[in-house]
Amino acid sequence: MQTRKRETQKVADIVNDAGGKIVGRTKLQKLVYLLEVCGVGEGFEFEYRHYGPFSEALSTAARNAAVIDLIDEEEVSTSWGGLYSIYKSRGSVTPTSDQARRQIAKIAVEADPVELELAATAVFLKFKGFTDAWKETAKRKPEKSEAGRIMNARKLYNRLKEVKVPKSLPDLG
Repeated sequence: MQTRKRETQKVADIVNDAGGKIVGRTKLQKLVYLLEVCGVGEGFEFEYRHYGPFSEALSTAARNAAVIDLIDEEEVSTSWGGLYSIYKSRGSVTPTSDQARRQIAKIAVEADPVELELAATAVFLKFKGFTDAWKETAKRKPEKSEAGRIMNARKLYNRLKEVKVPKSLPDLG
């Protein structure tokens, strides 16, 4: 139970560091994955799923953080019948003192969610041994890789790489 409580607080801290609002479960997952890879995360473990890097522990912690009122989670219906979540800090936003973490979070929350998903997926695949992670990402996500999105995801990734972090992001080519 103590671990669950700590993980819920970690999610609240991440939402605070993101400026107090994260739109979308996928965006939350990819943002936290990138924080982990950069060495400024909270210790969540990730595996590959359909939308790229995914942490079941993070998903559970986000739900629990909303249940115990550490954050607000508003579920919003999409035009196609699905749902997405908007996570908001409760009360005043007090970010952590880690500037690199706040910078990565800011870039991620401002990013197009599909482009963030593509960039995080490419990083994940690079760590899994794919030499051309962008090509593998496009192969796994052909419908999301169209209309210049891979190019935009590369630009987003380059912005993330500019942030001074404890663990540098890998070169993806």
